[in-house]
Amino acid sequence: MDTPALNILLVDDDATLTQMLAEYLDGEGFACRAVHTLPEGREAALSGQYDAVILDVMLPGGNGIDLLRTIRGISDVPIIMLTAKSNDTERVIGLELGADDYVAKPYFPPELVARLRAVLRRPARRASSGDHLRLGALALDAARRWAGWGGMALELTVTEFNLLEILLRGGERVSTKDELSLRLLGRRRESYDRSIDVHISNLRQKLERASGERLHIATVRGIGWRLEVAP
Repeated sequence: MDTPALNILLVDDDATLTQMLAEYLDGEGFACRAVHTLPEGREAALSGQYDAVILDVMLPGGNGIDLLRTIRGISDVPIIMLTAKSNDTERVIGLELGADDYVAKPYFPPELVARLRAVLRRPARRASSGDHLRLGALALDAARRWAGWGGMALELTVTEFNLLEILLRGGERVSTKDELSLRLLGRRRESYDRSIDVHISNLRQKLERASGERLHIATVRGIGWRLEVAP
């Protein structure tokens, strides 16, 4: 029995480029719909019909960053931002607001597909003891994609959940930037890439807020990070 194609929403005002990308993604086994304005993008992205959104920053009628903020207030659907190659500020803002990854224009379609597959990667697991992870009052159920502190669910994006799972499974071992980039984003880390740092910062804030600062992501200078919980 064939696996149903994942539904991808493309939000970009460049109709010609978007049509070419949609055709490429269709050839890679995805089912794509393209819209070209912010109002159309908002309505489609919030419909709950899509498995991931590819979102351009520059849109008629508004800014893609504003749409990202709106989506993240309601949904944890995976989002990849398309940004200008030279605009590092847009990339950092997008990641801070909950984007899972970004691709700079002009992009190489196979790279975009690799990024898309990475943010969509949710391993199918059968329930087992290895799916239930704990650290103090923090609990994570990998099979159900649920995490919480003291029984209260944490509101995490897909990438933040995956990052938390990696750190939890790592125990006292320090997870490095290079390791996290490969496992979380599916690519080798470049020296200028701050994506992992921003995801760590976002997750750290959520964990400390939920736990009353009892749970935090400790930085091991020059190496990486690990989870720690106060007694």
